[in-house]
Amino acid sequence: MAGMIPRQFIDDLLARADIVELINLRVPLKKAGKNYQACCPFHTEKSPSFSVSPDKQFYHCFGCGEHGNAISFLMEFDRLEFPDAIEELAAHYNMEVPREQNNQSPAQIKQQQQAYQQKQDDYALMADISRFYQQQLKVAEDKAVAVDYLKGRGLSGQIAKKFGIGYISDQWDNMMRAFAKNSHVTQQLIDLGMAIQGDKNKPYDRFRGRIMFPIHDKRGRVIGFGGRVLGDGTPKYLNSPETRIYHKGQELYGLYEAKQANKQLERIVIVEGYMDVVALAQHGVEYAVASLGTATTPEQLQTLFRTVKEVICCYDGDRAGKDAAWRAMENALPLIQDGYSLKFVFLPDGEDPDSLIRVQGQQAFEHILEQATPLTEFLFEHLMQQTEMNSLEGKAALMGSFQPLLTKMPESTIKDGIITKLAHNFGAGSEKQLAKLNQKANQSSIQQATQKQPKVTPVRLAIALLLEYPHIVDALPDPYVLAQLDMPGVALLNQLISLCKNNSKANSAQLIEHFRGTAEGKQLTKLICWQHHVTAEAAENVFLDSIEKLLDSFVEQRTEQLLQKARTGQMSPNEKQELQALLNA
Repeated sequence: MAGMIPRQFIDDLLARADIVELINLRVPLKKAGKNYQACCPFHTEKSPSFSVSPDKQFYHCFGCGEHGNAISFLMEFDRLEFPDAIEELAAHYNMEVPREQNNQSPAQIKQQQQAYQQKQDDYALMADISRFYQQQLKVAEDKAVAVDYLKGRGLSGQIAKKFGIGYISDQWDNMMRAFAKNSHVTQQLIDLGMAIQGDKNKPYDRFRGRIMFPIHDKRGRVIGFGGRVLGDGTPKYLNSPETRIYHKGQELYGLYEAKQANKQLERIVIVEGYMDVVALAQHGVEYAVASLGTATTPEQLQTLFRTVKEVICCYDGDRAGKDAAWRAMENALPLIQDGYSLKFVFLPDGEDPDSLIRVQGQQAFEHILEQATPLTEFLFEHLMQQTEMNSLEGKAALMGSFQPLLTKMPESTIKDGIITKLAHNFGAGSEKQLAKLNQKANQSSIQQATQKQPKVTPVRLAIALLLEYPHIVDALPDPYVLAQLDMPGVALLNQLISLCKNNSKANSAQLIEHFRGTAEGKQLTKLICWQHHVTAEAAENVFLDSIEKLLDSFVEQRTEQLLQKARTGQMSPNEKQELQALLNA
C-alpha cells in the first residue's frame, strides 16, 4: 500500500460506475417508474422495498433502511472493507487504483499503511503455509499414512488438489521450523493461530499429525485451517481460532470451491464436516458447505441466501443433529422470504453424507435431497412432538411456542400459511390471537418508518435538493451568499455548495462519498432518502426559495439581536449602521 486512495480517483470511479448494472449482477432488478426495485438483499420481505436510483446513483431500502452508493453496496453485499470495495469496483471497470499521501498526519498514514500491509502479509503467509502442507503430503517421511487415509475415504488426487488438502507430521515444530525465521514472523504465526505460545517462551505448532483443510474466504484467500487427526488423538477435528483475518461465524468451508465449480449455483446443502464437503464434491455434488465448528449462524445463512434461493441442512438423525437443525431454523427465520426456502434432511443412524454417497452414489444422495422436509413441516413436527395435543392446555401451549417464532418472521406467504394452518387446526380463537400479534408488529414497523422522516426546514430541503440535483447550484448568483450565516445546518450546506461548484459534473453518489464515516455523512444519507416530492422541473426554484428563506430568517434574527442591544443602549456605531441597513432592506 503506497498511500491513500486519491479523492479524485474515487470521484472518477463513481462517475463511471453504473449502480443499476452493478447491483443487477447480484440482485435482479425490475424497472419501477424512473427507478429500479427488488426485494431487499439485506433483509427479508414480502414485497419489494429496495429501490435503486440511476439518477442519484444511490440505493435505499424503505424497509430496513440500508442505503448507499456503489462502494457501499459492495462493502455490505460482498462484505468487503473500503479499500477492497474500491479495488473490486475499479477492477470491474478495468481501472487501476492509484495511491498517494493525503492531508492526514504522518502517524495516521503510517498506521493505516501498516494495518493494510499486515493483512496482505497475513494472507501471503497463510497461502505459503497451505502450499507447505500440500507439499508435505508428497514428501513427508510418514506421508503414506496420510495418503492411505485419503484413499481409504475414496478421495482422488484431483479432488485433494482442488480443495488444497495437505498434511502435517506429528512433530512439535515442523511448520515452525519452516516459517519462523525471526521473532516478527514467530509472533505473526501465533497471532494467526498457527502456533501456540509454549512454556519458556518457545512456541510450537498448533496442528500436528493431521490432514489439513485450508479455509478460503469468498475471494479465495486462505484465512484459516481445519485439521483432522490421524490415529486416536483428540480432538478429532481442530479448527483455527478467531484471528484478525478469520471470523468463523462469518465463513463457510467449501463456499469458494462451490462457486468456482458452478457458474450459476441454484442450491446449497449444509453438512457438518470438512470431509463431508470434499466427499460430496468427489461424487459430483459440488454445492456443499460446512459451518466451521459452530451452529450455523445468522451471518452464514445470510451469506447463503444471498447466493442461492434454496438451502438444505443435512444432519445426522440423532438428537444432536435435530438440535443443530433447530438452531439453524431459528437463525434463519428472520431471513425467510417468498421465493426462498430452507429445508432439512436427516440421515439414518450411523450414516453421514460422506459414507452415504460413497456407498449409494450421487443419484441416490440427490434423491434424498429432493425429499427434504420444508421449514414449515419441520417446525410443526418439532413443536407438536413436544406438546400434548389431546387437551386444550396442550393446544394453548403449542400456540404459545409458535408466537415468538412467528414474531421473528417477516411478512410472507410462508408466514401466512403457518397462521392459516394453526387457525384451521386449533380454532378461530388462535387465528384472532395470531392476527393481533401480526397487527402489532405491522403497526410498530409503520411507526418506526414514520419517525424516520425528517422535519421539513429550509436548510434540510436545500441540502436534499442539492444532493439530488447538484447542477442547481449554478442558479446561485453568489456561492458565498450564506457564508456569514451562523445557523444549524448551514455550514454543511455551504460545504455542499462548494463541492458542487468545484465539480460541475458531480452526482449524488460522489457528494455522499466525500462525507463517508462522518456525522455529516449520516445526516446526508437520511436526506438523500427523504421523499420531499419536489420534481426535477421545480427543484431549482424550490432550492432558491429555500435559500431566500434562510436569508430572511437570518435577517429577522440579526435584526432582533440588534434591536435588543438598542433597547439596553449597548450598540456600537457599526452595529447602528448595520441595523439601519437591515431595517431599510
